[in-house]
Amino acid sequence: MTLADNRESLHLTAAAWGRRLAPYREPRTLRGLVELVSTIVPFVLAWALMYLGLRFEQYWLYAILLLPAAGLLVRLFMIQHDCGHGAFLARRRGNDWLGRVISIFTLTPYDHWKRCHAIHHASSGNLDRRGIGDIDTLTVSEYRALSPWARLRYRVYRHPVVMFGIGPAYLFLLQNRLPTGFMRQGRQPWISTMATNVAVALVAGAMIWTIGLVPFLLVHVPIIVLAAAAGVWLFYVQHQFEETHWSEATAWNVHDAALHGSSHYDLPAVLRWFTANIGVHHVHHLSSRIPFYRLPEVLRDHPELKEVGRLTLWQSLQCVRLALWDDQAKRLISFSDFHGRQATA
Repeated sequence: MTLADNRESLHLTAAAWGRRLAPYREPRTLRGLVELVSTIVPFVLAWALMYLGLRFEQYWLYAILLLPAAGLLVRLFMIQHDCGHGAFLARRRGNDWLGRVISIFTLTPYDHWKRCHAIHHASSGNLDRRGIGDIDTLTVSEYRALSPWARLRYRVYRHPVVMFGIGPAYLFLLQNRLPTGFMRQGRQPWISTMATNVAVALVAGAMIWTIGLVPFLLVHVPIIVLAAAAGVWLFYVQHQFEETHWSEATAWNVHDAALHGSSHYDLPAVLRWFTANIGVHHVHHLSSRIPFYRLPEVLRDHPELKEVGRLTLWQSLQCVRLALWDDQAKRLISFSDFHGRQATA
């Protein structure tokens, strides 16, 4: 494929991209099972060794396994994520029940999350449909119209300590215990959430009965908190980068939102494994039924997609400061950028 062909293919319509990526959408059950086993077995082993490290005062073992265990839990969540898209196993029922089982470990009600995440895919980058399944983002004009108190609340919400520390822990440990945002929208959100809570309580209760409350909390809570922070960071970087794409509903289309509103987070190989290739997020939004284990095939066969929205690990750190959508410049800016413009206006 020539460079001219590559450039031309980037202007394909959403339907054309759908046809081009359709061959990659077929899940491979055996491959999925291998990916599952290669995640759950090391996770259980790491968890058990962390417990033994605490019990026999081998704290170095606990310390060196904490990050890998959290990374494996992130990977389990990504498998649950693919199940929600019907993209991990060949059969829908298999995807759904596997997702529900994994939700006990990720503390994320599968069916309720699946519904919210579908809304995210259907509205990502749409300024008129913000609020479900995404990170709250205000436009410059909206922020300018806020009262001082409301501005402070938004600044606190966007502060890194809250966004990547307090917020993720609150989301996974507390907020996920209720169908937030869907409290009056039928039984399904409640059934999903409460069934997950009961399952979590039963599994946690059995573990506590076996090894004790304090050891269980010392092992599992740090894993959950670190995995939650990593998960929110990934979701943030996938859509909160300077040249992301937002537009009003009248100008919004799924192709631009997917291709230009989602990043290609080009991580080192080991981090790509732990994050189950979720960094290839623009392709995921173009065709969410592609299993994560087939996303590298897409980049291999369509190299024109590699540089679209590409962020390296180092470049992604610069995204932390971004907080407002500039209506006129059509990019995300920082609070300091906003106040600098206000001072010169």
